[in-house]
Amino acid sequence: MGEVIVDQLNRPIHDLRISVTDRCNFRCKYCMPKEVFGNDYVFLPKEELLSFEEIERLSRIYARLGVKKLRLTGGEPLLRKDLDQLIARLNEIPGIEDIGLTTNAKLLKLQGKKLYRAGLRRLNISLDAIDDETFKSINDRNVSSQEILDNIHYAVSLGFKVKVNMVVQKGVNDHEVIPMAKYFKSHGITLRFIEFMDVGNDNAWDMKKVKPSKEIANELDELFGLEPISANYYGEVANRYRYKDSQAEVGFISSVTNAFCNSCTRARISSNGYFYGCLFATKGIHLKPLLRDKSLDDEAVYKSLVDIWQGRNDQYSNLRDQMKGQREHQKINMNYIGG
Repeated sequence: MGEVIVDQLNRPIHDLRISVTDRCNFRCKYCMPKEVFGNDYVFLPKEELLSFEEIERLSRIYARLGVKKLRLTGGEPLLRKDLDQLIARLNEIPGIEDIGLTTNAKLLKLQGKKLYRAGLRRLNISLDAIDDETFKSINDRNVSSQEILDNIHYAVSLGFKVKVNMVVQKGVNDHEVIPMAKYFKSHGITLRFIEFMDVGNDNAWDMKKVKPSKEIANELDELFGLEPISANYYGEVANRYRYKDSQAEVGFISSVTNAFCNSCTRARISSNGYFYGCLFATKGIHLKPLLRDKSLDDEAVYKSLVDIWQGRNDQYSNLRDQMKGQREHQKINMNYIGG
């Protein structure tokens, strides 16, 4: 074991989340609303994206800093061509113990077998409602909930460990909390409720739309009975529970009402190669010049990444209330940075 690298708040680095594309085939209103992005939005040209070689190199160097977990995000990562080839390369990196993928699952039947053969074992799948009308209203692409449910079960049949993520918004899909819980409990699939967050600049976030995790937990406990489960590791974001009459788990990610900044161990790399120390960051540090400068070897890049992490002091959710009314706080959009 080498020296533990910590930031300004004494937080080590454990997770690296890498966005492989800014493109998405959904237009979810809390992420890429059609009213803003439309059908003619100009996405990043190919040369602006990090190449697979650059992603692999970054991941190898970050493993030296202490990263154990990688998560590939987007946009929708399954829109990135030959993603299975990247998965296979990342699986060879010493020190990386876990690789996950966050997806809306629309393209999963086309790519699931290739991804599994490449060594991917974990999927976080976004689904915000069982009710078809509600789900279609959210994804704004007329994609049915049944199609995503079919792909979830397909993924389970292949051997993937699946978690389903539901972003809950008052007055939008909070009526779906119980139906979602009942469905995934009956199938033994972990469901995680995520508070509606003020990520990006275009989702019309309002605290009044936030359904606190505590309220959901109380509802589920009253209906089913819940028992807490210990965290798997330091910095795990979800508070985990198990249904008392089942092995199925349910989790709560509460970055609005119960911020976990003090134990945040995640770094994020955007699809265009910027480092962000926080999901709510306004500014990033451009890493592509480091990676594309032929005069810099891995040791030089490693030292730069150490300096970047040691200078990190992000804690947006802890400070959210103090930042009210600061219109100049323009955050990076979700499709560049992932979840």
